[in-house]
Amino acid sequence: MEWLSLTIDGQDVNVPKGTTVLEACRLHGIAIPTLCHDPELTSAGSCRLCIVQIEGMRNLPPSCVTQVAQGMIVQTQNPKVRAARKTILELLVANHPLNCMTCQRMGDCSLAQYAYEYGVTGACYPGERRQIPLDEGNPFIIKDSNKCILCGKCIRVCDEIQGRSVLDFSFRGFDTQVGPAFNLPYHESECVFCGSCVSVCPVGALTEKKMVGRGRPWEIKKVQTTCPYCGTGCNFDLNVKNGKVIGVTSNLSAPVNGRALCVKGRFGMDMIYNSNRLATPLIRKDGVLVPAEWDEALNLVATKFREIKETHGANALAALSSAHCTNEENYLMQKFMRAVIGTNNIDHCARVCHAPTVAGLAVSFGSGAATNSFEEIPDAQVMFVIGANPTEAHPVVGTKMKQALAKGAKLIVVDPRQIELAECSDLYLRLRAGTDVALINGIMNIILANGWEDRKFISERTEGFAEFQDNIKNYPPDVVSRITGVPEEQLVEAARIYATADRAMIFYTLGITEHTTGTDNVMSLANLAMLTGNIGKKYSGVNPLRGQNNVQGSCDMGALPGDYPGYQKVINTEVRKKFEKAWGVTLDPDMGIMLPDMFAAAISKKLRAMYVMGEDPVVTDADANHVRKGLESLDFLVVQDIFMSETAKMADVVLPGASFAEKTGTFTNAERRIQMVNKAIEPIGNAKADGEIISELANRMGYPFSYDSVEEVMEEVASLTPLYGGVTHQRLGTQGLQWPVPSVDHPGSKVLHQESFTRGKGLFVSVAFQEANELPDEEYPFLLNTGRKLSHYNVFTQNSEALGTYSPEELAEINPQDACRLGIKEGEWVKVASRRGALETKITITDRVPEGMVFMTFHYMDTPTNVLTNGASDKVSKTYEYKACGVQISKIA
Repeated sequence: MEWLSLTIDGQDVNVPKGTTVLEACRLHGIAIPTLCHDPELTSAGSCRLCIVQIEGMRNLPPSCVTQVAQGMIVQTQNPKVRAARKTILELLVANHPLNCMTCQRMGDCSLAQYAYEYGVTGACYPGERRQIPLDEGNPFIIKDSNKCILCGKCIRVCDEIQGRSVLDFSFRGFDTQVGPAFNLPYHESECVFCGSCVSVCPVGALTEKKMVGRGRPWEIKKVQTTCPYCGTGCNFDLNVKNGKVIGVTSNLSAPVNGRALCVKGRFGMDMIYNSNRLATPLIRKDGVLVPAEWDEALNLVATKFREIKETHGANALAALSSAHCTNEENYLMQKFMRAVIGTNNIDHCARVCHAPTVAGLAVSFGSGAATNSFEEIPDAQVMFVIGANPTEAHPVVGTKMKQALAKGAKLIVVDPRQIELAECSDLYLRLRAGTDVALINGIMNIILANGWEDRKFISERTEGFAEFQDNIKNYPPDVVSRITGVPEEQLVEAARIYATADRAMIFYTLGITEHTTGTDNVMSLANLAMLTGNIGKKYSGVNPLRGQNNVQGSCDMGALPGDYPGYQKVINTEVRKKFEKAWGVTLDPDMGIMLPDMFAAAISKKLRAMYVMGEDPVVTDADANHVRKGLESLDFLVVQDIFMSETAKMADVVLPGASFAEKTGTFTNAERRIQMVNKAIEPIGNAKADGEIISELANRMGYPFSYDSVEEVMEEVASLTPLYGGVTHQRLGTQGLQWPVPSVDHPGSKVLHQESFTRGKGLFVSVAFQEANELPDEEYPFLLNTGRKLSHYNVFTQNSEALGTYSPEELAEINPQDACRLGIKEGEWVKVASRRGALETKITITDRVPEGMVFMTFHYMDTPTNVLTNGASDKVSKTYEYKACGVQISKIA
């Protein structure tokens, strides 16, 4: 690296070549005022406030766009420079409203700060003032164009970070404004309300609507924490005043997302105070849930659990842990069931989403987790996105992919539905739903036929190749094209792009896992990565995008019927002895019941009681009527949640938990990053943190859970779980650590399988194509496909008033040809029925879905999509086949 010497305000400094004068000043603690500059954005030099005097230059150049030269002499604070800056500020203030006393940004306004510093009053240049109406027709953002200083930061962040380019300048001169195309209001534009524009605005032109009038910057306490929605693991600051969360703002040091957030993370936290929050224990008496004291409720639960265990045995009880809850709480729940109750009947929602990831990648690689880090995405060369919709389900990951595209990366999208990323992809493969194995095998057939495989990697790092190769011969392009509906030339092009890249990343999610062949799908992707050597290095790997915020962590903590924490098998005698010694009890040597089997076991009376924490299987599990029947068959049902869920309405006892804002702990995101969740407020009403409830219940059942703090729970986790061996809350700090972290001096692991796979050598698995369990037929001619939308997360966000206002109802998607044939118009109500149930929904007509498909989300209580979905499950992981089943659609007269 070449270094340059220069003098700034008489101080000799050295900086790398390519550094701007502004950067050089800030590197050495020399303050330069800026309004349009941001280190995450390209420098525009538009506000001119950062001007300096450089010896030999006639004018005063803006320092943000002026590169350092050898021997440069810079003055940043001489009278000429300060006088010019003051004039610039006077001109900015000339038509800027001076209603600072009532402005939300008072105390946090860069223009006001510099006006104060330079003695600017606004009296120098009196003239015409803008009188532009406020744009406040959306639930999230107020845009006051009268306060806009035209710095352009919102335009650049929308373009460069979010990749959406919704905002730009319109009109000219005094009439110039910033806004969406045609100067439309935000809510009529293509804006997705990520709020990045608000986060960079240096004045009060853009403000968070829900925070207006609720607190001044100096009154607000900011608490950095981790988002409770998707598995991306974004950090942000909860803004707290008088013990109440009043909003969310970006935290620029957030390791995963920086300032970027999505509409849910930035604006959906009003759910904390929803009227549906549970604030006191409830006990069913005479068929009605009535309020109770904690002692009464916990004593009843302990008594009933003890009676059922003594009468029917420990395996007559089961529990659902939660991917919404912290690692520490999931650890305590599985310990409670194993050490206190005496059963391995513990599972959670990973069984309905990413259990095939754990099973499939564990077989192929020895570790069931993403191999790479999110920070690598913007520098990827090729991205292979299959069965995933990142811009809606994992929005910040989607923005990173768009950043990679802006740098010239290639994108392959595989999905039966034309997702947003398909529109900007280099190659979009619209396969027939459920034919992923055939497609991946076909691509590998082409790679082998052209000699694009990595022979060195295969011979040195893998095993099972010969048998695998024999299987792949059964999938030539013409056969695969007939099965999948993808043209042969597209298969060849996909193989070429992926296999010939130096670095290529695979991304998938529920479109791969939620099939009866989910584990096969995952192992096929592992085969593809190993075949080309695109694994075990930066910018290359297999990366499942985890669904809920802590799906990864709840699996890590052993909330699974066959695994202790850290994926240590319950059937392994040595492992079991280790946990028996640590917990001081004899443990069940047999695997427990998986989630889908629990409801059948309840109906047959093998299962008598369930303890459900933070899950709502009546809404989220497939074949919801079967789930409801199973829960109705139980002798005793306990639900612990923060909201009155559909499952809680069926319970004998309801225990009110605390939200993520009301407790301390950790979440582990999809890139294996363990991050702090920091308590910002006290629990609502009489609620308690889930870990505290579990501990009190264990104590009442005679097994002491005597933890003085949440940190102590993590210390126990670390002592028993090699993947977390070096994890402490203090070490996690604000940046977290990516497991494995085997010791306290280990820095964490950004990339897995670099020298060898966790299992030693990677295993090629021969996978044969199988059709979905249920396909359309004459009676049910449409294929139902389900997924998420950007504005909601499962049913959780239905408790956010802002998000509910923005996106209030289900709109099932059908193709224009199908709508024409059925005589259905945009926005009309239809009845959708399957072999398991029926519902009514509005429809939207779009060619995003192919003919013969209907796409629905599962976010809305009034449209419970899972009464339709198929309860058939993957043969290994028992994950439901949400992505394919037969339905019929009929117009409602």
